[in-house]
This record gives sequence, C-alpha cells and structure tokens, in this order.
Amino acid sequence: MKIKLIKSISGRLKKQIATAHSLGLRKIGDVTEQPDNAATQGKIKVISHLIQVTE
Repeated sequence: MKIKLIKSISGRLKKQIATAHSLGLRKIGDVTEQPDNAATQGKIKVISHLIQVTE
C-alpha cells in the first residue's frame, strides 16, 4: 500500500512524529510503499488524520 503525507507533522505529538518517521515520511508530499500487515495498520491508525492511503 502507498502512504502519502498530506499534512505537516510539526507541532504534533512526539508519538505521531515518531510514527511518521518510522514509515519513512518526513516532509509533506513524501510517499512510501509499505506491506499491508497488522503493524502497518496500527501505524496508519495513529496518524490517519495526516496521511492518505491508497492500495
């Protein structure tokens, strides 16, 4: 699945920033490809308001 950062992570909770970095997202517009598994789904849930997910 492709994950794109569409909102800034500056000023967010440390947990949300760390989650975005663990997915490889640092700047607005960054896109990463991740496997569709339980760990990735959990990370997506933490920062769902900041990202856009496509299959």
